[in-house]
Amino acid sequence: MREWFYELACVVGLAACGYPHLPELGGTASDAASSDAPIGDAGPPRQFLSCAELAMICGVNGSASCCESLEVPSGSYDRSHDLVGDGDSGDTNAPATVSSFRLDKYEVTVGRFRAFVNAGMGTQASHPAPGAGAHAKIMGSGWDGTWNANLAMNTMALVAAVKCDSTYQTWTDIPAANEHRPMNCLTWYEAMAFCAWDGGYLPTEAEWNYAAAGGDQQRAYPWSTPAGSLTPLDGSHASYEEGTTCVGDGSAGCAWTDLVAVGTKPLGDGRWGQSDLAGNVFEWALDWYAGYATPCTDCADLLPASYRAVRGGSFDRGAVSLRAGNRIAGIPAARYDNVGVRCAR
Repeated sequence: MREWFYELACVVGLAACGYPHLPELGGTASDAASSDAPIGDAGPPRQFLSCAELAMICGVNGSASCCESLEVPSGSYDRSHDLVGDGDSGDTNAPATVSSFRLDKYEVTVGRFRAFVNAGMGTQASHPAPGAGAHAKIMGSGWDGTWNANLAMNTMALVAAVKCDSTYQTWTDIPAANEHRPMNCLTWYEAMAFCAWDGGYLPTEAEWNYAAAGGDQQRAYPWSTPAGSLTPLDGSHASYEEGTTCVGDGSAGCAWTDLVAVGTKPLGDGRWGQSDLAGNVFEWALDWYAGYATPCTDCADLLPASYRAVRGGSFDRGAVSLRAGNRIAGIPAARYDNVGVRCAR
């Protein structure tokens, strides 16, 4: 729930970072090869199990595959830094290099998560195998068997748990209007388990930030052109007021950050085509939340801490949270109505 959601509101790299506080809310205070091997057999997991029986309902016209995954080329950049040059632009003290990888175009939708649930996955009774969902270049980044206890006991318990907020939860017990909206109210462990089952992995913070910043372009927002521009998407979506909470497709008076169907704000796509890297829901990353380690080449912080890293801004946050360099700290076992997930491959 939101009251547990700690935001380190500054952009990492500034001296003031590092002290979590309760945010004001609501205005009040490389591509894994595809395999036909059944789950459990040796070899890599099949890609996109979540879309095997899912209609193409995502994107601008609701006619695209929800499992499209786009290549992000290798390169180097400065983490949590942009070219705006203001107090939220960070600095150049945390360079990183990432190898090429694929990052899903869309956030995981309710329909895709439903396939996961219907397969009986993501529970203590049916958990990922040790090492599942590992990043190919990062040793020890896969599923840890000690995490099994953090999953729901069974499917019934999981379905009950993802209904964490009667107003903003996107899950419905019966498929309805939310199948192409981003899944929220899932823990870091469920996000990790989903991506592993779906043939992917949770993106590292370095990968996620690289994609959102347009790599060495160091964009302020994923859509910023030029890179240092803070111009909103268009004149009708100029409002980024803190506390704007709108659920729906373009309701009157709502900012562009409404909790909408994935991919329906194409002007906000990033350099390599990923949608909703800012807004809709925040997204869990692989890393524990800590200061950036340098040097960094295909790195992730795997040293256990109190929080996991969360990126991307959400439907209920202001402009600073939408900046590509902004970081959030989330309790991995907690459920938030403004946090979802996007898988890498």
